[in-house]
Amino acid sequence: MSIRFANRAKNITTAVAEAAKQHSDKSIEVWATDEHRLGLKPVHRRVWAPVGERPIALGHHRFEWLHLTAFVEPTSGETFWYLSNAINKPFFEALLAKFAEEAGAGHGRIIILVLDNAGWHGPAGLEVPDGIKLVFLPPYSPELQPAEHLWPLVDEPVANKYFDTLRGLDQAVAERCRHLEAPTIRARTNFHWWPRPVRPN
Repeated sequence: MSIRFANRAKNITTAVAEAAKQHSDKSIEVWATDEHRLGLKPVHRRVWAPVGERPIALGHHRFEWLHLTAFVEPTSGETFWYLSNAINKPFFEALLAKFAEEAGAGHGRIIILVLDNAGWHGPAGLEVPDGIKLVFLPPYSPELQPAEHLWPLVDEPVANKYFDTLRGLDQAVAERCRHLEAPTIRARTNFHWWPRPVRPN
């Protein structure tokens, strides 16, 4: 086990222990969040082609983007998805508030939220809702982020496909997110070391 891995796992475990002491009447759950950018420049994947023939995939370099933000609880596969056409700190702050409300953070559950160090995640000037505690990953450590493993699942129906408008892409991605089931998500995100929820006595 690397020192970086061990220290980060310890930081998450410590956050869970502290939250359990402060909130013995609530469930303590460790969630992860990340953002994924998709656009009108298509996602390309390898495809089968007859020997001697070059595979063809439609494409066009159009730099218009959607941003998909996911909040996932890896041990259950419970996931909240949010699509937007941009992302910045004020938007992420509003998104945190929306997620906290929809997930019931602070009521029946306390959420330890693991995230990377993207500029809009930084704690300076970021209002964090009651019931959520942020734990940051070290830089360049996608292997420690369960939410990173959601993106190949999301990309599946849009890979090697051409969309004329962001509206069409938005509809395809939203439909995919609606139909991704918890067991599939759990199989991709539930790392063996990920802390299990702590339930009240």
